[in-house]
Amino acid sequence: MTSRLDLELYLRELDSVCGQDLPWEELSGKTVAISGATGMMGSFLIDVLMRKDQLEELGCRVLALGRSESKAKKRLPYFDNPNFSFEELDVSVPGTAPERHADYVLHLASATHPRVYSTDPIGTIDGNVFGLRNLLSYARGCGATLLFASSVEVYGENRGDVEHFGEDYCGYLDCNTVRAGYNEAKRLGEAMCQAWRAQAGVPVRIARIARVYGPTLLPSDTKALSQFIHRALDGEDVVLKSEGTQRYSYLHVADAASGLLHVLLRGGDGEAYNLADPGSDTTLRDLARLVADAGDVKLVFDLPDATEAAGYSKATLALMDGSKARESLGWKAGLPLADGISETLNILREAGGDK
Repeated sequence: MTSRLDLELYLRELDSVCGQDLPWEELSGKTVAISGATGMMGSFLIDVLMRKDQLEELGCRVLALGRSESKAKKRLPYFDNPNFSFEELDVSVPGTAPERHADYVLHLASATHPRVYSTDPIGTIDGNVFGLRNLLSYARGCGATLLFASSVEVYGENRGDVEHFGEDYCGYLDCNTVRAGYNEAKRLGEAMCQAWRAQAGVPVRIARIARVYGPTLLPSDTKALSQFIHRALDGEDVVLKSEGTQRYSYLHVADAASGLLHVLLRGGDGEAYNLADPGSDTTLRDLARLVADAGDVKLVFDLPDATEAAGYSKATLALMDGSKARESLGWKAGLPLADGISETLNILREAGGDK
């Protein structure tokens, strides 16, 4: 199996982020702690920071946080690099905190797909509530700035009065369901950030991220787009488990990583920013067609089983307005949806699968 870091196409994606006009010097000599280090966003962001140091000797130290060192060694080939360290811990366990000091803390650890929402709703909540509380306390002790990776899910269901969610929008959310654990935990997480900022003086940033995809996809990911990609890689028909009329915002992981860095280094204290690309707004049906075409397979329709359905979002129109991040932070997405899907399949195929 080929490492993604040996692939020119993947390195080009990393370099597109490394080349962003950002105050990188603020990271020089600093330590960035990243929870969820082996996840889709965490592993890509770590690749970016390590690549930036390789290209320009940034001098930024990465402290990766995760529950499995063995998994981290497979996903993050930096254990011999003096600017990388790993701590095996579950940040959702009350009272848990990293041992090393950090200057920036990014809380990216979270369940992010439907089957986990429905089979481990307690863990889903704990990661976003206890995990965040632990890291807020840790950030206060370090005098660090914390970035919380929130989600489009905080907006709930569209009330029918807007097409795109701005940062001040609040839609309907039925809290009396298992699926609501994810949405409500993200909402509470944002409120916790504001509480710790006001009472404990912790500088915070909040990034509300569209549905993310990309070559650091995990094989366990059961989001609709992830399932499409899994199947296309296996040469199987892409299966759509609805009529596909839902309209969502999507974002390539490289653009998500770029957005996180813009929010971290340029964002205002206590501010929330949507990370979404208007060129990547689409219906689920058109998205499935893009993947099927890129993978040279067919698109077929099927209904989800009860377990899957329990974890699915009820939102049918969840488009995000990313103008605040574009106008105030200078961030913009670089990968159009069709190109991003094609590159994702090509990289995963060359790397030998979605491992």
